[in-house]
Amino acid sequence: MTEGPGPREGEIAIDLPASFDAGIYFVGRIHTPFASRADCPRSGSDSDAICTVEVFERYAAALRGIEAASHLHVLYWMHLSPRTVLVQRPRHRPELRGAFALRSPVRPNPIALSLCPLLAVDGRILTVRGLGCVDGTALLDIKPHHRDRAAP
Repeated sequence: MTEGPGPREGEIAIDLPASFDAGIYFVGRIHTPFASRADCPRSGSDSDAICTVEVFERYAAALRGIEAASHLHVLYWMHLSPRTVLVQRPRHRPELRGAFALRSPVRPNPIALSLCPLLAVDGRILTVRGLGCVDGTALLDIKPHHRDRAAP
């Protein structure tokens, strides 16, 4: 599913292959205060929003020891983003740029990565700050990042 208009003037789009190269499992859901793509900040680092990362029950054991991390790399699937646009005209830049030269959610594989401070762990629910995705976004993976806990 995509949201929004097709390519803007000068942008280049492609047809997607008929089949996928790999499969993935969603391991949870992300809960944010953002109801639509338009509500989301341009980057998670631009947001102070407190968000929760809900890990599905079947993957709960994978959280063992997560509280030792000061930050988390959160990987998620931006399901509302078009996947066919390769060259884009970013709203904040006048020139065209390739999808791989941008952090735009519009890309062949709409995978996002955010580095978030881990604020709390309550069973399968992780509280973090700084995600910029729509409420209900699918969680792909979590990787710990250890920073000095004394740093802001």
